[in-house]
Amino acid sequence: MTDQRASVPVTESAAVQTRGPHSVPVELSVNGTEYVVDLEPRVSLLDVLRERLELTGTKKGCDQGTCGACTVWVEGRRVLSCLTLAIACEGLQTATVEGLADGAELHPMQRAFLEQDAFQCGYCTPGQLMSAIALLEEGHAGSDEEIAEWMSGNLCRCAAYPHIRSAIRTVRDQRTGD
Repeated sequence: MTDQRASVPVTESAAVQTRGPHSVPVELSVNGTEYVVDLEPRVSLLDVLRERLELTGTKKGCDQGTCGACTVWVEGRRVLSCLTLAIACEGLQTATVEGLADGAELHPMQRAFLEQDAFQCGYCTPGQLMSAIALLEEGHAGSDEEIAEWMSGNLCRCAAYPHIRSAIRTVRDQRTGD
């Protein structure tokens, strides 16, 4: 029996660049800072952020993509960093909770979380903040039901949901009042 794949010529356009399985340099842009990190291609963005770049605001909750504690933005879109390969973010802009504040000036959502007591233990707060800001940008904060639906990927074991929704409404209303 012959391998039929071997008889098919590989054109230059069909060639695929292979990297790994050994460590390779990966260029990442996180919170406006450029990094070059040597890592195996199978390493998650979450592990690179926490263990290699020491940006520990993003939390490892379930490590299965169900709790949302690891939510960050890649190119302005919410992603679960525990399920995202770091190498897939090469050349893209990544933002974490550490990038929200402007020096000592907190992001309006961070201030609203403080004012509305939208956290208890605080473990889920970074992911909640990243999702809350994104849902406003996406236009999904029309009602409490809509907010709850679009925040449903971010779990809070302390059940601070009413306060989280209140913080989101506060920022939403400040934006529409301007």
